[in-house]
Amino acid sequence: MSSDKQQLQQIARDAMRANGLEPDFPPDARAQLARIGGQGSGIGDRGIRDLRQLPWSSIDNDDSRDLDQIEVCVDDGPRTRLLIGIADVDSLVTQDSPLDRHAGTNTTSVYTPAIIFPMLPPELSTDKTSLNQDVDRTAIVVELTVEHGSVIESDVYRALVRNRAQLTYSGVATWLDGDGPQPAAIGRVPTLEAQIRAQDRIAAALQACRDEEGALDFDRSELRPVVDDDGVRDLDTERPNRAKRLIENFMVAANGATARFLTARGIASIRRVVKSPERWPRIMDLAEQHGSKLPPDPDARALQQFLKEQRKAAPDRFEDISLAVIKLLGRGEYVAERATQPSAHFALAVAGYNHSTAPNRRFPDLVTQRLLKAALAGGPAAYELPQLTQIADRCTRQEDAANKVERLTKKAAAALWLKDRIGERFDAIVTGAGAKGTWVRLSGKPVEGRLERGFQGLDVGDRVRVQLIGTDPPRGFIDFARAS
Repeated sequence: MSSDKQQLQQIARDAMRANGLEPDFPPDARAQLARIGGQGSGIGDRGIRDLRQLPWSSIDNDDSRDLDQIEVCVDDGPRTRLLIGIADVDSLVTQDSPLDRHAGTNTTSVYTPAIIFPMLPPELSTDKTSLNQDVDRTAIVVELTVEHGSVIESDVYRALVRNRAQLTYSGVATWLDGDGPQPAAIGRVPTLEAQIRAQDRIAAALQACRDEEGALDFDRSELRPVVDDDGVRDLDTERPNRAKRLIENFMVAANGATARFLTARGIASIRRVVKSPERWPRIMDLAEQHGSKLPPDPDARALQQFLKEQRKAAPDRFEDISLAVIKLLGRGEYVAERATQPSAHFALAVAGYNHSTAPNRRFPDLVTQRLLKAALAGGPAAYELPQLTQIADRCTRQEDAANKVERLTKKAAAALWLKDRIGERFDAIVTGAGAKGTWVRLSGKPVEGRLERGFQGLDVGDRVRVQLIGTDPPRGFIDFARAS
């Protein structure tokens, strides 16, 4: 193993501890793991339907092994039933057990370039609680009846499922776009080609309906350092694609349905919200710089129209505009709410939104799963509102902490990759400006660093020419000066 990879692993472990996250599973969690067997078959269990005969499939990242959801549609036509199966993690990770307490401490899996810190041990998240191909699993199924892009009915129940094909975003996207061959796994399953194409049509209709409601459509690219035993080999850029948008639309619909399911039964839950934009006046200024005018009060539909105009008018610059608006909107957060309390997600244009579709990776989703299962069983709520409030607050804090770790380690990897390019100049966009400093992100490569000199008068969204003046990988520092 190279010294660069070892250095990145140590930076990640140190960052986890510095931000209040546990890099390792405690002994009692390991002991519990050793005692865990496999899931029961679920066959014949009361309230569990047998849906193994359906052509389920999963679509995820190329390197994902913790498969949280699978999808299938039935009766393709103007009115379609879309089924989303969610891994039944609670069946093996019981509430208040050592593994659950560790999950509730970190609240999320943390992905760094050289090492992953999973919320649950890989023996569970990539095996026993993962919806792996050709394996029978119990799942929570969210059933959506979709007509012309609107969800007109929804239901939640337990079922026995079987993933017929593990597909990837890149493989499915290039095939659907006509730029690559059909993934081999699709050809091995009768009817799966028609199934995926139907899912693509349903997702497009869902997206169109969300657009009408004012959902914001960004071009979000992310830095993905490629690290192997030889060190930091490259800095890749992950971009949106057709398959990712397909799954995103399905997950938005499913998360809204679980919120409605709990609300209809008077059960408090943890909601995911993005409140009114933190810096709407600056978003107005940004729009005006590009020849548009936004109303004085936050308006998702007006902002959406501005983004659509910019995507069409300047597609080569739309990624930078997207990034600036995302930064100015502010972060999402978790809140615990009674069923009667209204909540909204500004960017998604939805009211009442849970996180429920990734219980292997996010603790709020596991909590929501327990609330759903208790409601289906007709028992008392798995959590009371004061508990949910504490969990929601902690999940927001730890998500912020995990984001800091991921940003630091990506910057450390980028600093290692850039260490021999001191003095080079780059085009960039300002992504942060405040009392703590001014940050810029390079065009072409989503590398972010601090502008140490020449930042006066700059604000988020401004374009600037910068020169690399220094790197400090252990601290994740990449320093720039404004170029003349």
